[in-house]
Amino acid sequence: MAAATFAFVGCLNREAPYFQGARGTGIAVFRFDEETGALTLLSETGGIDNPTYLSIDPARRTVYANSEVFGWNEGTATAYRFDPATGGLTYLGKQPTEGSITAYNSLDRTSRFLLVANYAIGDVDELPGRSAVVLPIRDDGGLGPVVDRVTHSGTGPNAARQERPHAHSIVASPDNRFVIVADLGIDKLMVYRLNAESGRLAPAPTPSFALPTGSGPRHVAFHPNGRMLLVINELASTIASLAWDAAAGVLSPLDSVPAVPAGVEDSHCADLHVSPDGRFVYGSNRGHDSIVVYRIDPASGRMALAGHVPSGGPTPRSFALDPSGRFLLAANQNGDSLVVFRLDPDTGLPVPTGTAAPIGTPMCVRLARIG
Repeated sequence: MAAATFAFVGCLNREAPYFQGARGTGIAVFRFDEETGALTLLSETGGIDNPTYLSIDPARRTVYANSEVFGWNEGTATAYRFDPATGGLTYLGKQPTEGSITAYNSLDRTSRFLLVANYAIGDVDELPGRSAVVLPIRDDGGLGPVVDRVTHSGTGPNAARQERPHAHSIVASPDNRFVIVADLGIDKLMVYRLNAESGRLAPAPTPSFALPTGSGPRHVAFHPNGRMLLVINELASTIASLAWDAAAGVLSPLDSVPAVPAGVEDSHCADLHVSPDGRFVYGSNRGHDSIVVYRIDPASGRMALAGHVPSGGPTPRSFALDPSGRFLLAANQNGDSLVVFRLDPDTGLPVPTGTAAPIGTPMCVRLARIG
């Protein structure tokens, strides 16, 4: 079949005290038209608890979802087979993640392993209590049991949010030799060597990069040039660019900029993406309910503000850029909507298209071209 682009949306369907209602079914799949920006709902899959983050393997046509359920000692990671002809998902199996409040997952660069971050809330001595784990992916796309795990320690200055480690995202380096874990609770980016054959993790020679205290790093993204890492800091509402020494696995600071306008309070950053051409950095702000856009110099890492654009609804927890780099889809958690923007090729700013799809409590949106 010809290639088509699909939007996969994980939706909250079980209450949690730190969220504002659960109105979703599970995982929704839309066909996305890269010419017009139109969305067509194809399927909704239940039978999974709180799929708050998704990863897609277009080649295998598989979808991986973590389950983030308050009160569970361990979340789960679930694998599905995707049928692009119907938009349907077929269950392949799931595995425990050895930690609570499983908040993020991503594929390594070979799609042989699923990398999972457990945010964790409550007793620091809970078991198994792992901050991040690695699960192998079987030939059929299903998941095997955890092959390695790491546990962070420490606190931060924000007593309400940094009382313990809170791993919030995990991403493999472009050459697949390292893994970066953003830990909101300890204000650090933890750096691990990744054995691409076994999935084993080992602390890098320089095992961490410390951000300013109280930053609360949440999501990271590598620049397409492979020489920079971007991080969005939830608590400080900032975006930082860092130089990445791929040979040594070492991070060093380049620039840091505010994610919200001066004077804005009660706003917390969420998602982060870099445009496919490497010219723009995008972040979402919950509270200010906006998408912030910075133009970035790929040589120096310096960022210049392009502007802020309303996200089209409250609490833009997640957003995605389409593979062509021409559209942005914002998942507004408390607005129960998926809103489509066209990206201005000169300014990088999102421009409303008037297209929005109703969807209950969207927590994560991912776009993939499959076919």
